[in-house]
Amino acid sequence: MSKFIHLHVHSEYSLLDGLAKIDALIAKAKQDGMEAIALTDHGVMYGAIEFYKKCLEQGIKPIIGVEFYLAPRKMTDRTPKIDTSPYHLTLLAKNKIGYKNLMKLSTLAHLEGYYYKPRIDRRTLKKYTRGLICLSGCLKGDIPRLILAGNIKGAKKRIAFYKKIFGWDNFYLEIQPHQNLPEQKKANEKMVELSRKTKTQLVIT
Repeated sequence: MSKFIHLHVHSEYSLLDGLAKIDALIAKAKQDGMEAIALTDHGVMYGAIEFYKKCLEQGIKPIIGVEFYLAPRKMTDRTPKIDTSPYHLTLLAKNKIGYKNLMKLSTLAHLEGYYYKPRIDRRTLKKYTRGLICLSGCLKGDIPRLILAGNIKGAKKRIAFYKKIFGWDNFYLEIQPHQNLPEQKKANEKMVELSRKTKTQLVIT
């Protein structure tokens, strides 16, 4: 069986972003001998039940997650050109408590934080961390953005924040092998360096 497991995956439910259908994702995971696969659609959990049931039918462990949109300020702020570019943050449910917290965060993102996209903020996030694993996200995550802006001190502070609210064993710096994105290579290299310097776990997605 494959030791690698995809932990950052978008389906057709990530509107205008995801392409793969859930059936195809699960079939590919099974073909590649993977024991598990995650579903982390952008800001939503529309496919969670379908994904969960179909994974079990194929003998694959389903990992329910969301790649949340994280407001740069408060999720109730709605100022053009300031609040229209949220960060990305990947959260995975470890257990039933984590699943409930994903649902709570997703609901709040839609009902209270919606501004072009369903958003949460750090203050809200701090209330619902139980049962969740946090990954630092793609290039649009706050830590990669700080790194690419040359603000390593800020990136270290943000790492410390996430480790504090989730627990050191539930936060991972996320790197991705996008060969055609020069910024990704730069971010990956700094992520590996920061992983060593801050003693933070690293994961490839």
